Amino acid sequence: MAAPHDLVARAAPRAAERPSTPGDVERDLALRVNCDHAERCGGCPLLGLTYGEQLVHKRARVATAFARYPWLDLAAPEPVAAALPVVGYRTRAKLIVARGGSVGLFAKGGGHHVVDIPRCRVLTPALSAVSAALRERIRAAKATGGALAPFEPDGGGSLRAVDLREVREGPDASGARVLVTFVVERARAGDLTALGGAARELMRALPQVAGVAANFHTSVDGRDGPQILGSETRALAGVARAPDRVGASVHFATFGSFVQAHRGQTERVHALLAEAVGVSRTRPPRVLDLYGGSGSIALALAAAGARVVLVESFAPAAQQAAAAAQAQNLEVDAVCADTAAALKALGERGERFDAAVVNPPRRGTSPAAREALARLAPAVIAYVSCEPDTLARDLAHFARLGYRPGALRPIDMIPLTDEVETVAVLHRDVIVVIPAPRVVYEDDAVLVVDKGPHEPTAADARFAGSLQARVRTLAGAEEAVPVHWPDAGTSGVTIFARRPEHVVKWQRALGAATARTIYVAAVRGVTPSKGSIARALQEGGALVRARTRYRRASIVGGHSVLRVVPEPHPGHRTHPILRHLASIEHAVLGDERYGHAPTNRYFEEKCGLDRTFLHASRFELVHPDTGAAVVFEAPLAGDLEAVLAAAARSSVKR
Repeated sequence: MAAPHDLVARAAPRAAERPSTPGDVERDLALRVNCDHAERCGGCPLLGLTYGEQLVHKRARVATAFARYPWLDLAAPEPVAAALPVVGYRTRAKLIVARGGSVGLFAKGGGHHVVDIPRCRVLTPALSAVSAALRERIRAAKATGGALAPFEPDGGGSLRAVDLREVREGPDASGARVLVTFVVERARAGDLTALGGAARELMRALPQVAGVAANFHTSVDGRDGPQILGSETRALAGVARAPDRVGASVHFATFGSFVQAHRGQTERVHALLAEAVGVSRTRPPRVLDLYGGSGSIALALAAAGARVVLVESFAPAAQQAAAAAQAQNLEVDAVCADTAAALKALGERGERFDAAVVNPPRRGTSPAAREALARLAPAVIAYVSCEPDTLARDLAHFARLGYRPGALRPIDMIPLTDEVETVAVLHRDVIVVIPAPRVVYEDDAVLVVDKGPHEPTAADARFAGSLQARVRTLAGAEEAVPVHWPDAGTSGVTIFARRPEHVVKWQRALGAATARTIYVAAVRGVTPSKGSIARALQEGGALVRARTRYRRASIVGGHSVLRVVPEPHPGHRTHPILRHLASIEHAVLGDERYGHAPTNRYFEEKCGLDRTFLHASRFELVHPDTGAAVVFEAPLAGDLEAVLAAAARSSVKR
């Protein structure tokens, strides 16, 4: 590994790649890649399309995600920035190891059958060479019972997967090296001596291997979680970290650390971010880099002239970012902390930033982090996302918090797949304009609106805004007050009286025996087709009679979508629904208080669910002034639509 002073010497800007010509672009758009594994491997689902058709498909993914949110209708994605090259580009690979010695990816059509993929078209040459050598050793170990024998549930070896990471110190691929991580089943790992011996032998045979580590995977009740890598990694041989150049900046790569898949496209992202945050050496901006990892973005911005505070919750990654910044004499202050907690602490200290860069994992930013970032009020937020659904969800929330979405720049970071990276730039105007809620019904006495998620009905110190504040921006609603108080996480129909004196009569109408409120809830597992739950609940020290009826509307991904009708309840709170459904072991998805934590975690990681899946879809009551029967309806919230779509896709893949 290079010494710190060597790293500084190598951090000078490299010569530019040969620019693509119009002929190159036209050729690439017509390109159709052939692969020996196309019929069975699920790793490159767009392989059958020309490259131009793939880019159109990816732009449509972004547009579809944003179309679910009416107040994002002006945020149209630009054409997708094409990659060069479209094969032999991938700098990191997580390859599953299966019984029989297959090393590859899961097959198309669901299940957990692993397709062996020698000569994979997308891996860089360095990763291809190392993966081929590992495949030979794993198959030999399968036959002889060596340290790299594949994991088998009914006995056998412990190797579940290998994680390969390419690193480069120089400007081209000639000096590329590889970090290798053996992912082993913790319960079968045993003595690490044998694994260490296999690691040293691999390094002797392959000089391009810079270091080898073991990562420990833990199954829960015999089942795998959504993550391949476990929380603990131990170095076995070679270096513990290696410098990796992206454009003009160098960061330290470690085993299992996050990296963008395409080196050239990552440089493009860095350039877009520098433009968005207004990097200038005459007036260096102060930039907050959230979910900063080992510092790839922070170091690139600092090399361009910014003063950066990086926030990263994984301590080893934050330490590597700090070390790389010190080695290159760059102004990066690395903070190891949970993002929401760090933002809250920065706000309490009165810290100010010109801009913030947000680069979260696929599940997006947490609601608490979005609230806390809006309170810091940077003029610009540059959001980098690998998942259009959670990007649109988060930007819809930011719009309610005063941030206007501007440019949407999709980038093809992983050619041949349907994945798309997007850089979104949000601006906070001097005069902050908060979008008004969608009005479902109104008359002289009442306003019925469609409430968004993560929004308290009335002012709450934990939140930057409220639905009441947005309602009061409507004409004639300056004194509006809520008739009932849905929880902050619940979306849908919400009734406001224009003036306080109108509240009581509307509360009586809403609580009448003839009134009916219908919610949409997604719950864990498959419920009976219909049911009724009658169970008294503790409320304020007393038992209160309560009943919840439900009818199953559909089954998505092995879980149920219900039409739920609670009996009228004081304040129209939703806790009785949550408690009743949890009591029959069908907890509402995303419910932190009464729900099932492993299921919630799965839906957060895989489907982007960041709140309780509960939506007030329909109110039926008698108008207290006219005596007419009225119906108020709100379509399913965009974020919940996206969750159901993701759950359906996930069930097909399995």
